[in-house]
Amino acid sequence: MEKYFIYLSIILTIIIVMPLYRVIAGPTLFDRILGAGAVATKTMVLILMIGMVFNRLDMFIDITMAYAILNFISTVAIAKYLES
Repeated sequence: MEKYFIYLSIILTIIIVMPLYRVIAGPTLFDRILGAGAVATKTMVLILMIGMVFNRLDMFIDITMAYAILNFISTVAIAKYLES
């Protein structure tokens, strides 16, 4: 079962590269913001999968929740800044 999560983590890491390209080469600022949100969401899933591998899911859930709140607040702050 541990190999299963390791393989899925490697695949998810490869999938993170696609929105990361949008962050780097996005034609507009809004594309870059959406790409950063997608990278952050996939990173949260990757952190939880690492927690499954180490059998410390309780600790990694706390880290992921803090990362999710930080991602949400930063996205709202950037949107509020661009609105005005």
